[in-house]
Amino acid sequence: MKKLILVLGDQLDIQNPLLKSINVKTDQVVMIESVVEAQYVWSHKAKIALFLSAMRHFSAELEALGIPLLYIKQSPQSIADTLREIIIREGVTHLACLEPGEWRLKQEIVNLVSQLKIALEMLEDPHFYCSHQEFNDWVVGKKELRLEFFYRLMRKKHQILVDSQGNPEGGQWNFDRDNRKPFPKKGPGLISPPEFFEPDNITKEVIDFVEKTYPDHPGSLQYFQWPVTRTQALIALDGFVRHRLPTFGIYEDAMWTDTPFAWHSLLSSALNLKLLNPREVIGAVLLAWKKFDLDLSTVEGFIRQILGWREFVRGMYYLDMPQMATDNFYDHHHPLPKWYWNGNTKMNCMRHAIRQTLDYGYAHHIQRLMVTGNFALLAEILPQEVCDWYLAIYIDAIEWVELPNTAGMALFANGGRFTSKPYIASGAYINRMSNYCSGCQYDPTIRFGERACPITNLYWNFLIKHRKDFDSSPRTRLMTANLARIDVSDQAAIQAHAKSILTNLESL
Repeated sequence: MKKLILVLGDQLDIQNPLLKSINVKTDQVVMIESVVEAQYVWSHKAKIALFLSAMRHFSAELEALGIPLLYIKQSPQSIADTLREIIIREGVTHLACLEPGEWRLKQEIVNLVSQLKIALEMLEDPHFYCSHQEFNDWVVGKKELRLEFFYRLMRKKHQILVDSQGNPEGGQWNFDRDNRKPFPKKGPGLISPPEFFEPDNITKEVIDFVEKTYPDHPGSLQYFQWPVTRTQALIALDGFVRHRLPTFGIYEDAMWTDTPFAWHSLLSSALNLKLLNPREVIGAVLLAWKKFDLDLSTVEGFIRQILGWREFVRGMYYLDMPQMATDNFYDHHHPLPKWYWNGNTKMNCMRHAIRQTLDYGYAHHIQRLMVTGNFALLAEILPQEVCDWYLAIYIDAIEWVELPNTAGMALFANGGRFTSKPYIASGAYINRMSNYCSGCQYDPTIRFGERACPITNLYWNFLIKHRKDFDSSPRTRLMTANLARIDVSDQAAIQAHAKSILTNLESL
C-alpha cells in the first residue's frame, strides 16, 4: 500500500471521486472512529450514535463493493494521531482525502503530512453547488456580504426557479414574507409524521455501545430513528416531498409544545453526512412543485435554505476561519447556564426547546435562532461556549454549517459580517409564534419585576445598552424608536432588573 484514502464521518458519499478512481491493488481506504471527536465538545448521545451507525453502514457498503478498507473502531487518539501511526506503520507515501468540514481537522491533516513529508491530495468536496474559488470571486469588491444577492447568483447559474430570460418564477426572488405564519390558535392540527427508521442490528449495537461508553453525555437515545444509510435517506426525502412539503412553507417559523418536527424536512443530518446530495433534494422538490401544484412560496422558501443559506454559510466559514471561531463583537463573557444541558429552567420556551433537543438532538431553525440563540445573545453569554453547545447538542451540527449560523447569525459575534442586524426579539415574538408562553410563570408583556419575562426584560435592556448603534442603522432604528414610549424611570427599572437577571442566570 502506498496511497491511503481517508473518508471522514461526514463524507459518506459513494460518489466520492477518490473512491471512484481507487486502484484496489495499491490503495486503501481508512475510516476512523475517534473518541476525541466525540469528546472535544460534550456531544449528544444521539449525535455520536448517528455518526457511528452511519459510518459502520457505509463501511459495510464499501466492503460489499470490494474496496479495500481499514476501519478503526474507537481509537483513543485523534484522527490525525491515528493516521500518523497508520502512515508510519504501513509506509504510506500519499494521503488523499476530501477537504474536512472542520477547519481544525483540516489544519491537523495538513500539518501531519508536512511533518511526515508525504504527499497530500486534498480535494474540494464536490457535494456543494458553489466552490471556494467561486465564492471568493463573488466576495471581491463587495462592501456587504448578503445572502440575497448570492442566492440570486446561484439561482441564475444553476437555472433553478428562473425562466428562460433569467427572471425569477412568480416575479420575485424571495417569498419569505409569505412563510412566517404561526399555527392557528387551536394548534397545528394533524401533521403527517416524518419518515423514521427502526434501528437495525448495526444501529442497536451502536446505541448499546454509546449508552455504556458515554453515560454522562447529554441527551437521550430513546427516540433514535434517524436515517443512517443512503437508502433510508432517499425514503426520508420522498416522504417529505409527498406528505410534508405542501404545508412546510407557511408554518416553517411556527412553534408548538409537543410538536418537535412540525412540517420540517428533517433532512439536514442526511445532507450533512452526504447521504443525500443537495441537487437531488432540490430536484425532488421542483418535481413535486409541478406534480402536486404546490405553492411557489413554499418551494422557494425550502430551496432558499438549501441553495442559498447552506451554500452561503459554507463560503463564509472557509473565508473567515479561524477568526470566526473567536469573534466576540459585543464582548460578552457570561458562562453558559448549566440548564442549557438539562432544560431545568422556569422559562417555558427555553425548557421546551432544550428538552426537545435533548430527546431528539433536533430543533428547527426558529427554535435555534429565536429561542435558544436569542436568549444567549440577550444574556450576554460568551459566544464560544454557545457555539460549543450548538456543535455538541444537534445531530446535524458540523462546524462549517454550525459556526456561521451560531456565531454569525444568532449571536452577531462577528459584528454583522454577513447579517444586517442582530436577530433579537422580546417575549412578544415567541408568544406570537408559539404557545410556549401559555402557562409560563413569566409574562411576555411585562418588562421588569417578579413576573417579567426574562427575554422581554433583556431585550429592552439590550436596546437601551446599544441604542447608539441601533439608531445609526435603518434596519434597527425602528426598534430603538420604541424606547421613546417607555419613560425614563421605567427604563432605569428595566436595567436594574436586567442586572439582577444577568448575575443570576442559573436561577431562571
